Amino acid sequence: MLLLEIANKAAESSGIQLFEKLSEKFFLRLLIDFISVFILIRLIYYPTHRNREFFFTFFMFNLVIFLITFLLNKVEMSLGAAFGLFAVFTMLRYRTEGISMNDMTYLFTVIAIGLINAVSKGSWDELILLNLIILIFTFFLDSRFFMKKEVSKKIHYDNLEMIKPERREELIKELEGQTGFSIHRISIERVDLLTDSADLRIYYFEK
Repeated sequence: MLLLEIANKAAESSGIQLFEKLSEKFFLRLLIDFISVFILIRLIYYPTHRNREFFFTFFMFNLVIFLITFLLNKVEMSLGAAFGLFAVFTMLRYRTEGISMNDMTYLFTVIAIGLINAVSKGSWDELILLNLIILIFTFFLDSRFFMKKEVSKKIHYDNLEMIKPERREELIKELEGQTGFSIHRISIERVDLLTDSADLRIYYFEK
């Protein structure tokens, strides 16, 4: 029993010491970081794209990058080295993944926010201003206030004869009649000669 009490006291003491080593600066930066990413993903990204698939990825990438860069910053890690670090994290898993450019941009942004909040030497008000700049620009650039929002959908098409370049206008009119979308361009992603079919991606502006 005596050994158990000693062990418990030692664990409590080490836990308190570990907590004390994390300064108020760490928790303030972590709070700013979390609020910024929450606004970016929940209040900007989701209302526009209605996609929950990458929620976990966005938040965890941000948190991991923030923790790693904050700890490494104590050993005089340069900003260039930090950018190299998050570039490696980004490309290791997602360089071959079927993630859209828009989602990749948001992934890059959440990583950049974590990096800025972890290594910036400015005061907390300067940190908040930097985060606000990112959030405001993201909101306006990814909204209808700036330009029409282009949406794409993948469809399976069963007539290879119609995908020839000289029949592109006919194909667009046919697909507009079938989908109800005002299509302005089409790209061919895959052609299957065995089944006489193709995978197409149609592009149209969201109303």
